[in-house]
Amino acid sequence: MNLLGGLRAAASSSARSCSRRVCDPGPSRLAGVAVGPSRLALHGTERTSATRRSFYTSTVADYTPTAAIRFPRWVNSRLGARDQKEDNAESQADPSQSGVRLDSPEDGQSTPPAAAPPSTPPSTPPSSSSSSSGDGSNGSRSNAPPPPLADNSPQQTTSISKQSVPENYPQVLALPIARRPLFPGFYKAVVIRNPAVVSAIKEMMRRGQPYLGAFLLKDENSDSDIITDVNSVHPVGVFAQITSVFTAQGSKDDDKEEGLTAVLYPHRRIRITELVKNGSVAKVELAEAQDAEAASAEGETQLPTPPPEREGPSMTMHTSFLEKYAVSVVDVENLATQPYNKDDQYIRAFMSEIVSVFKDIAQLNPLFRDQIANFSINQVASNVFDEPDKLADFAAAVSTGEPNELQDVLESLVVDDRLRKALLVLKKELINAQLQSKLARDVDSKIAKRQREYYLMEQLKGIKKELGMESDGKDKLIEKFKERAAQLKMPDAVRKVFDEELNKLMHLEPAASEANVTRNYLEWLTQIPWGQHSRENYSIANAQKVLEEDHYGLKDVKDRILEFLAVGKLRGTVEGKIICLVGPPGVGKTSIGKSIARALNRQFFRFSVGGLTDVAEIKGHRRTYVGALPGKIIQALKRVGTENPLVLIDEVDKIGRGHNGDPASALLEMLDPEQNTGFLDHYMDVPVDLSRVLFVCTANMLDTIPAPLLDRMEVLEVSGYVSEEKAQIAARYLAPQAKEASGLKDADVTLDPAAVDVLIKYYCRESGVRNLKKHIDKIYRKAALKIVQDLGEDVFPEPEPALAAEVTATPTDAAEPDSGFNDSTTTVEKQDAPVSNPAAPETSTPHTSANKDDTERVVTTVERQPMKVPDTVHVNIKPENLKDYVGPPVYQKDRLYVQAPPAGVSTGLGYLGNGSGAVMPIEALTMPGKGGLQLTGKLGEVIRESANIALSWVKSHAYELGITKSPDELFLNDRDIHLHMPEGSIGKEGPSAGTAILTAFVSLFTKTKVNPDIAMTGEISLVGMVLPVGGLKEKILAAHRAGIKTILAPAGNRLDIEENVPESVKTGIRFVYVENVTEVLQEVFRGEPIVERWKDTLSS
Repeated sequence: MNLLGGLRAAASSSARSCSRRVCDPGPSRLAGVAVGPSRLALHGTERTSATRRSFYTSTVADYTPTAAIRFPRWVNSRLGARDQKEDNAESQADPSQSGVRLDSPEDGQSTPPAAAPPSTPPSTPPSSSSSSSGDGSNGSRSNAPPPPLADNSPQQTTSISKQSVPENYPQVLALPIARRPLFPGFYKAVVIRNPAVVSAIKEMMRRGQPYLGAFLLKDENSDSDIITDVNSVHPVGVFAQITSVFTAQGSKDDDKEEGLTAVLYPHRRIRITELVKNGSVAKVELAEAQDAEAASAEGETQLPTPPPEREGPSMTMHTSFLEKYAVSVVDVENLATQPYNKDDQYIRAFMSEIVSVFKDIAQLNPLFRDQIANFSINQVASNVFDEPDKLADFAAAVSTGEPNELQDVLESLVVDDRLRKALLVLKKELINAQLQSKLARDVDSKIAKRQREYYLMEQLKGIKKELGMESDGKDKLIEKFKERAAQLKMPDAVRKVFDEELNKLMHLEPAASEANVTRNYLEWLTQIPWGQHSRENYSIANAQKVLEEDHYGLKDVKDRILEFLAVGKLRGTVEGKIICLVGPPGVGKTSIGKSIARALNRQFFRFSVGGLTDVAEIKGHRRTYVGALPGKIIQALKRVGTENPLVLIDEVDKIGRGHNGDPASALLEMLDPEQNTGFLDHYMDVPVDLSRVLFVCTANMLDTIPAPLLDRMEVLEVSGYVSEEKAQIAARYLAPQAKEASGLKDADVTLDPAAVDVLIKYYCRESGVRNLKKHIDKIYRKAALKIVQDLGEDVFPEPEPALAAEVTATPTDAAEPDSGFNDSTTTVEKQDAPVSNPAAPETSTPHTSANKDDTERVVTTVERQPMKVPDTVHVNIKPENLKDYVGPPVYQKDRLYVQAPPAGVSTGLGYLGNGSGAVMPIEALTMPGKGGLQLTGKLGEVIRESANIALSWVKSHAYELGITKSPDELFLNDRDIHLHMPEGSIGKEGPSAGTAILTAFVSLFTKTKVNPDIAMTGEISLVGMVLPVGGLKEKILAAHRAGIKTILAPAGNRLDIEENVPESVKTGIRFVYVENVTEVLQEVFRGEPIVERWKDTLSS
């Protein structure tokens, strides 16, 4: 750090006197003027780091010219050594003595103030000037004096005199600048990392030659401190003076500096004429230390050591010392601005526009405002319009334009061209500032709008509250809850909970999360119809009328419902009753529940529990959960608004069970009359009385309903409809509904009753009427299609979209069926399905149309009016043309064997899964084998067991049946038996085929045919008993349809058949009731020779 310490000791005997002191020299154009924030901040940084950051300047005083006139005067040495005391005395006596000062405040000013003194008093410390490194815009920097040194010891000072900047400096050190060029008159701080360049600059400062050339690198991404190729930089740069330097990085313990920050002040424009030195080092023997010691001892003046010989252009004397440094040296020439007329209208117009843009930017960007203010203050002595070239430089210096645009401004020597380019750069800066300001205003406006709305709403609430017009939201909410509670007959326990929750809500802030939970709870608590019920109607006549209007047949169900209502009429209530309607799909179980609600004048609510696996759907969620809700029954009470509705629970036989509990068990508390008087929902957490609710459940079968739940229900079986009932339902309900739904309400389209009978027998054999309804709907849709196709678009024209503008909103126009529109329309963008055409040729081009109709679709809120079918149209659907509407019959024939079947075939009656009965033949064959039994026809486990029972019974009674000749004879040891039930794709299950299977086995082994007009049903036991079965009504209906004349049924089903089967179905059929298989065989094989033997061998 103490590079010149040795020279101070020899100051008295040396021809040159150098003083070393910590200072901040360098020209400052803005001395004594107010500075901007950036300058103040920089000065503050210098004050805090004055003890750590130092740089060196040298002052050369009292020199006399030498004979070396050809060298510049800044390298002349003084002749003769003078005593230090004499120097001090002379400096104090003659402060105006001419001298050379490198840190004069006026050195860097292109336009020094007129009132500036010629020299600075010795007592005034030199002004400092520095700049932050980086890409910030050039501008004036702080020129405040540095803080006084802590050392109060007297220091020797030399006389300070003004030094002028050399007008001609043909050879300079070239320093490349990255990203932004420098402009004359504006400071720039650069960071130098190259150790050779750092050392060279320090040597230049020591010699009193702080001048260099700064040139912009062409590559924006490169960063170098030397120039290896003259084409790597722009040829036009600036001649700059190093006003101050300080270390960029360093360590207190290590004197080695890693970088240097130099503050440059450009004076003028220069151009590179030749690259003298590209950064190489000549190999010389360094003997500067010995030369310096010899010079100090002899006291003689010596010129700098001549440079060594080097290839290429020679270096001048004032730059020869740079030969030993790996730096770049170039020959330069000055560039002067071409003469111009200050009063030229174009120049003045450009200047006025630049000043105007400056004002616009200053209003948007505070940083520009400070820089423009500093520039204006510096122009107090002269009008800004008198220096248009400097105005253009300032405009480019403070902008953040592209490097090439700024370089173009620097290279422009014609003033009007320079002003034009600077104005272009400044305009772009203004556009960017306007865009930033607009974005900031948009964000501020949105925020301000919300804040303004919030403040106004709060003020409005306060004003209304003071005037008594309206209370705040919480008070209004509390008042609403109190009004609701006053209209309800809450139990005491519920009223207590309500008061506690309401008091809690009053003390909570509306924004609190607990307030929302409490508010929702009070909403539910006050919407349950406590004590509110609808007036019930127990009139038997009214109930009969409603049931007959809604349903045909179902006499048993209707009678049971009337009994239920009669009890309610006498008791005044129907509490404690849970009705469960069980039957096949499509028989009207749900509609029966609706009819009961209409007959009783009760509100109706339906929900299905099929597949339900979560107990929370029945019992509700805990209030601690997010999005908690009460259970379905509480939701039902809120929806209907009464505490005595009819709640229909559908598909109770299909309720599931998952990891969230067993919903079937949860239904017990809700349905059980002994428990539902105080039903406790998890969400409400208060007892709710459900005893006045009438629950009606529906199911397809009873097997899957849990026994505890089934025990609490009163089961009503809704069996299927017979053919006559289906025909009446189709004529009364299904056909009119389908006709109206197809748009043929007023048209002459009729469905012949004979066609309905064909539909029932050969298309829709199910117990219910749902499939029949689908087929009738299909018939009327087909009829509508044929009418439209036959009459064409002339009779049924499509309304034009243009009519929408004509039909504007008059009721008379809206009623016209021809218009089809009665309101205004709008358009939306089309969202059509993509057209896939993989076989399109390669030369085809996609269809693109600029037509608006191809890209937009018209949408409207109007509804089309129905079109009237002409009276001349007559359509009659008969059995002959029924095939054209519903296709070929599903069931080709009623039974498989019309003629007498071979031995081993019998006829059974079965009950299918869809709720219909069927006539099912049973076939048996025997073949050589090992005595095995093979069963086919998609038979269930129960039927397989029935076949094994029948075969075992036949084997045990083979001798009595006449199959074997002796009781001890082996039977079927070498024969296999194959039993098959046709229509193998239909699953068959149940015990009712036992008698038919046993009859088939006996017919096979005795080689006796069975009469095909005889059908049978019944379960058999191992000892030959015939047990009762179910589904008799459907089975008998199937036998009636197939023309069966004799039916063998278990004796246990006699009463069921006599009471529940309609007489119309039993007409033409002889019923034989049997108790054991002996009676079955004697009836089936009546008239055959083998029966005479059985009278002796088989006992009843």
